[in-house]
Amino acid sequence: MGSGGLELPPGDEGHEGNSTDVPPGAVSLTRPMDMGSIGPELDWNADAWREVRTRAQRAGRAYIWLNLVEQRLRAVVAAVLRPVYEPVHGDDWVIAAAGPAGQEWVHRAVAVREVSRRKGYLLDPADDNVLSFLTLPQLRELMVQHWPCFEPYVDERRDVELALDELEVTRNVVSRNRALSGTVLAQAERASARLLEVLGAGGDVPSARRLPVDAVEDLVGDRYADVVAVHPDRVRLLRQFPAEDIFGGARRLDAAGIGLNLLTQNFSGRRLVRLAESGCRVRLLFLNPASSAVKRRERELGIKKGELSRAVETNILHMRRVRSKLHDPGAFEIQVFDETPRFTAYLVDGDGSDGIAVVQSYLRRTRGMEAPVLVLRGGSRVVKSGDADEGGLFPTYREEFEMMWADSRPVS
Repeated sequence: MGSGGLELPPGDEGHEGNSTDVPPGAVSLTRPMDMGSIGPELDWNADAWREVRTRAQRAGRAYIWLNLVEQRLRAVVAAVLRPVYEPVHGDDWVIAAAGPAGQEWVHRAVAVREVSRRKGYLLDPADDNVLSFLTLPQLRELMVQHWPCFEPYVDERRDVELALDELEVTRNVVSRNRALSGTVLAQAERASARLLEVLGAGGDVPSARRLPVDAVEDLVGDRYADVVAVHPDRVRLLRQFPAEDIFGGARRLDAAGIGLNLLTQNFSGRRLVRLAESGCRVRLLFLNPASSAVKRRERELGIKKGELSRAVETNILHMRRVRSKLHDPGAFEIQVFDETPRFTAYLVDGDGSDGIAVVQSYLRRTRGMEAPVLVLRGGSRVVKSGDADEGGLFPTYREEFEMMWADSRPVS
């Protein structure tokens, strides 16, 4: 009998007394089976790796937004509450601001800070304070407890709390390394952008009104010059960046291409009239529908002779009707060029620091609707290459447009 009062079964075969029968009350120690034939499948196939990468990409984007929001909220809390509590409580001003309601979590933050000190985790002296160890919900609690102090600087308390509620879902998912859906990520990005705007940190890029600055673009965008988006085709561009967002509210619009369908077919003539009457100066440059370049393009695309030229002529006539309704037709110029078209470009507010450009190259067998699209942000950054500063792509297309415009002729 064993120490537990249970008899062990006999050992390996060949030993005396070996039997396949287990006596009543004995514990059977079953011999392990061949591990090659049982157990979970450890190999990941292509679909599994794709899912893992998608999870990591979404979590990474969400973390960047959460990091920006937390840093901004921490800075706002310090700017507002430190002058109130520090004169009396000194370095313990965060503990004093937390009060009895926050005594548990603020002391926990103090303990974590001390552990970080001992283990050398604090690499930046600026983080050697209790405030740096408070989480997003705790920073929110400080703001809510002392709302009268924040009210002169933040218009709507409800906007702040709703945005933070939305972010809490994302924070819990990311912190536990669970799958983050595309819907929740999009919600978190909108909430973060809205919260940064409310907290006074969203207006540093003038063009953000037209094309909101993506958190990833803000941090690593200099790796890609001034390209802020790439879309496989124009359909996906308009799904994420509608024509109203591109052209609405523009003070200047320069466009060059074959037929300028992005403008003429996706932005109504009535809307274009209102835009021009509000002060927007428009210069539209079409490929001459009677030129040999149009015929070559028709052959490239394999379409019927005259089909493309008629489409371009229709667009020009549409823009002429728009121009005829304006009090100042001189502010709405239409011209044509005869050269081989190389690209189509829409430069919105291209003469200032808040410009946006939508650019497509002409491919031999691909219609404009199906060609890849680049979205450029003008004047938002200077790209460094070695010791030299380089501009982005926006000035290149703006210069090309001006040269084409100078060589073109007006449409009466």
